[in-house]
Amino acid sequence: MDIKPIKNGRDYEEALRRVEALWESPEGSVESDELDVLATLIEAYERKHFPIDMPDPVDAIKFRLEQEGKDSRALIGVIGQRTRVYEVLRGKRSLSLNMIRELHDKFGIPANVLIQRGHKGRKPAVRRSSRRLRGTRLKKSA
Repeated sequence: MDIKPIKNGRDYEEALRRVEALWESPEGSVESDELDVLATLIEAYERKHFPIDMPDPVDAIKFRLEQEGKDSRALIGVIGQRTRVYEVLRGKRSLSLNMIRELHDKFGIPANVLIQRGHKGRKPAVRRSSRRLRGTRLKKSA
């Protein structure tokens, strides 16, 4: 067993090729042990160099509904009435703590996915009054 740290892309590719060669190793053999160690090294390298972002909360909800063969009507009563469900699914309303709890309990969606802010390029709503104030300040100072 000649195992070394994975420091760069070349080492990573070599480790992947070696894993491929060892894939059918019998359980408990030296090759199987080597496979386990390489898999751990590869996983650590990938976690550092190829991080995977968590899904958008709304995408996670839609995905879970799709997995269970349900549509948005299944959310009525879980996160609110029909209007509230559509506001959440369109990104017009954020999830409240109670909604997150209910979605986690009823659909098993990880809470850490639901807690994060949506990241689909949605801009937070700017209140009209603050826009008017900004325009007023510009006029006065000009």
